[in-house]
Amino acid sequence: MNQQFEQVLQSSWQERQDYAERMLPIIGRLYRDHAVEITVYGRTLLNASAIDVIKAHRSVRLFEGEKLKLRESWPVLERVSQMNLSPCEIDIGKLAYQFHHKEDEANTGRAERLQEYLNQALASVLNKAHSDSPKDVVLYGFGRIGRLLARLLIERQGRANTMRLRAIVVRGGKDGDLEKRASLLRRDSVHGPFNGSITVDKERNAIKANGSFIQVIYANHPSEVDYTQYGINDAIVVDNTGMWRDEEGLGQHLQAKGAAKVLLTAPGKGGIKNIVHGVNHLDIEASDTILSAASCTTNAITPVLKALDEQYTIINGHVETVHSFTNDQHLIDNYHKADRRGRAAPLNMVITETGAAKAVSKAYPKLEGKLTGNAIRVPTPNVSMAILSLNFDEDSSSDLTKENLNHFLQRTSLFSDLLHQIDYTASTEIVSTDLVGARAAAVVDSQATIVAGNRATLYVWYDNEFGYSCQVMRVVRDMAGVQIPTFPM
Repeated sequence: MNQQFEQVLQSSWQERQDYAERMLPIIGRLYRDHAVEITVYGRTLLNASAIDVIKAHRSVRLFEGEKLKLRESWPVLERVSQMNLSPCEIDIGKLAYQFHHKEDEANTGRAERLQEYLNQALASVLNKAHSDSPKDVVLYGFGRIGRLLARLLIERQGRANTMRLRAIVVRGGKDGDLEKRASLLRRDSVHGPFNGSITVDKERNAIKANGSFIQVIYANHPSEVDYTQYGINDAIVVDNTGMWRDEEGLGQHLQAKGAAKVLLTAPGKGGIKNIVHGVNHLDIEASDTILSAASCTTNAITPVLKALDEQYTIINGHVETVHSFTNDQHLIDNYHKADRRGRAAPLNMVITETGAAKAVSKAYPKLEGKLTGNAIRVPTPNVSMAILSLNFDEDSSSDLTKENLNHFLQRTSLFSDLLHQIDYTASTEIVSTDLVGARAAAVVDSQATIVAGNRATLYVWYDNEFGYSCQVMRVVRDMAGVQIPTFPM
């Protein structure tokens, strides 16, 4: 009996592996040739392994209470690959589950019915012409965020690519600098090795990565740069140095030939729009030349707060961030102009300030004056947590329980306009290192949720480097005027 069971188990696993391996080249080809990204219940399959594909399908049980078999999603992917689609994101998991488990059973499985179903679901991008000319992007600075943005841009290169990394601008230029920049892109102590090939072109001062030619420009100030001499025009310059945060400072980038727009990867000052994608990205106008992508913490908490406020109405609350140390702290005790931050980052928990709670209102004005906030820097290199202690309106939260609150956030993470910003976990064992590389701005830890009357405390994880960089890329895409719809709607 045991032997028979093992044979069945092995046969089932082999079938899933076979389907997953057949899917991979199609998924890659769809993105390279048509800029069509495939996901399964929000999990991207771009550059995934066969095991990643299997695990993504397994996760469907968490949300639907039953499995989605790869043999059910395979025909959906196969037919999608034969359709003439403009750039979009397609969740084959949701489409397959809807078709096989919710459609009229009399039609389920019929090939002609599946094609009709997909034609209807993807009608708005079917047989639609789209521009083949990608938007030029320049990274001004090449630190933690800059290098992750480079990885994100490079992984999405292809014939139908909508944005391309053309150059990075850094200070320096001494012997060996180019090789060190390439090495830091190639290897990362937190995020692991670069997924691909990186070589250095010394003669032309460039880095070549997965077929991308990235010009390295050495300059101490934006005024020293002429992008047009490298064939770069109307570029979006992503300033990840943090040196300038107001319009006057960031406006210096626009004086450089070939630069058209600037995005700051830090909170902007003055009248600069602070964009948290998913919350106020519709405020981006074609005429905007200087924008901010706010902070990593603001990006993590604002989507969750917006969803909760719209459902339960937040009266007031406090946000405490438990944040990984950053490179503005010291490895050992040394002078720092800020209180406490001069103490050794790898050895201490450091109480400090955060402007994230107040900054929420810049993206979501309904919470103006309702939140306080503070931060604790802790001895971990990446992945942070926000603890949201919130008081809700009694009438709006009359049915508030831990189960109802978690169920609401789970559905929000899958079937709302915030599906790219909010992720959800029901694991009782998850810890910070498990969230390295999370692409969502925030991951709700449902097992830690506490509800008492009309009060709730939520624990929200976020990869303050990679998750934030993904949010920055979403803003860059909107600045470039690139619309990537997600299906099913």
